[in-house]
Formats: sequence, C-alpha cells, structure tokens
Amino acid sequence: MPRTPIDITIPGLAGKRALVTGASDGMGLVIARRLAAAGAEVILPVRNRAKGEAAITKIESSVPTAKLSLRSLELSSLESVASLGDTLRTEGDPIHLLINNAGVMTPPDLQRTADGFELQFGTNHLGHFALVAHLMPLLRAGGARVTSQVSVAARSGSINWDDLNWDRQYDGMRAYRQSKIAFGLFGLELDRRSKANGWGISSNLSHPGVAPTNLLAARPEIGRPEETAGRRMIRWLSARGILAGTVETAARPALMAATDPHAKPGALYSPSGLGNTSGSPAEQKMYSPLRSAEEAARIWDASEQLTRTAIPAG
Repeated sequence: MPRTPIDITIPGLAGKRALVTGASDGMGLVIARRLAAAGAEVILPVRNRAKGEAAITKIESSVPTAKLSLRSLELSSLESVASLGDTLRTEGDPIHLLINNAGVMTPPDLQRTADGFELQFGTNHLGHFALVAHLMPLLRAGGARVTSQVSVAARSGSINWDDLNWDRQYDGMRAYRQSKIAFGLFGLELDRRSKANGWGISSNLSHPGVAPTNLLAARPEIGRPEETAGRRMIRWLSARGILAGTVETAARPALMAATDPHAKPGALYSPSGLGNTSGSPAEQKMYSPLRSAEEAARIWDASEQLTRTAIPAG
C-alpha cells in the first residue's frame, strides 16, 4: 500500500555540537546526516573506523557543508568509553546534543563485554551510563539535551535485580528488555537529578518503533553470521507499509526528542501508529516499567558501582 510520507522539521543548529553513538550506519547515520544538514557539528564515535569514514563520505555526498569528525569508541569497553571522555574533555568544547543511539540486540548465545558484563546490559545501558558520566562537564557547559534510545520492548518486562548480569540463567530477549528498561530509567533519572541539582541539562527518551534497522542484521562479532528471520519479516512488512517503518522514519522520534523546541524533558517519543511500531513521531504515555522513580534511583546507584563511574551531585 502507498506509504504516507513522514518527516519533521529540524530547527537550525548552527553553532551546536552534537554527538551520536551508533552513527556509522542505519538509523544512526540518518540521524547524523539530518543534524549535519541543520548546521550542527556532528561527532561520530565509531568502533570500526573504515565504516565511520564511509559514513562521513555518504553524509558529505548529500550535505557538502557538513561538519563531521570521527572518534574511537567501543561501548562494550569501559576503558574505551573513558578514553573518549578524556579526549573530548581535553578538547574542551561544550556538547549541546547527545543522542545515545547505539545498541545490540539478542545475540544467539550469552556474550560478555570486555569488563565481564552481559553484552546487552553492558553495551546498551552501562556503556552509555559511563559515557554520560565522562562527558558531564561538557554536557553541563553546553546546557545539553540528552536523548536516549530505548525500545518498544521496554513496554513490558522488568529489571532482574537478583541476577543483573545473567550469571545464573540467561534469556536473550529478557536481557534485551532489561537493558532498555535500565537505560530508560537512567535517562529519566538523569533529568530528575539535573533539575534537583541545577546541572542545566535536560534528558528524554525515544524509540524507533519497528523497522529493518541493523539491530537484527548479521553480526558475526556477536555470533550471528546472518540476519535473523525476524529482520527478514520486518523488511517484508516495511516494504508494504504494514506495521513497520523504514530506517528513515525510524530516526524521526529521536530527532524530534533531541531537536524539537517543544519536546519535553522526561518524556518518551516514538512512532504514534498501532502499537507504536510505525507512524509519525509523537510524545507517548510513559511505558509502565519506566515509571518508578525508586527503580530509577536504584539502577543509577547500581550503575555507578558496576562502572566505577560516579556522577557527582554538585
């Protein structure tokens, strides 16, 4: 069926510095391109430099005036996260927009990060938690808006408090849900603590709905040699405009949450169609697993302990 065009207006971002994780391909690449087209200087922290250079070439082909730069980052390594933080703090330039977009989803078997954490929890949540901690001086200097990508999967599930690291029994989808719930709770707690302590930053959440992004693509490095059957089905649905968006439309909620002057701190933005899987981006009712301030404070404290990274109140 014909797909109704979906787009949003992005305000001028000249003079703003933005950082987008996971920007070397897919949805993150779309986000970076749109920010650059609006005039922002965009930092692409990448794990694979060759992919990062290819992403810059793609963006520059459609945005010749783009201001882009690469940095090295492996979110599944706290050492790498700290190194990026050191580099950017040494440069000293404020960051005005941070879009925590990168992620990994349901490796076929239990995988661990360089620091021994379950891969999804360690990458999707703890890596980004540590990144925000290391960038906090630059975020405060820029009065930044921080947008963190969760998932439609975060509408159900819970934190496995008795076994956060899935040491006793592993369930890939439950672990993915936990990583996104933890990440969402952190994003909301970040906004609460900023208000309480006068940090001057705002934080909100977004999710892309369902689209043929690279989350379920072939990822040999996590034990997935070919794309999943689920991604093949999503691609089929997306091509027909049935309950799934495109990579381009999937980027819209994060762009709205990060740049729209009317986007609210502490709010969730996602596709507004049936089941939040596709459609125009809009603010949504907060998913129930993300509503507890007590759980949010608890995951904040646990994350500080696990990453050995503190975000001071002052």
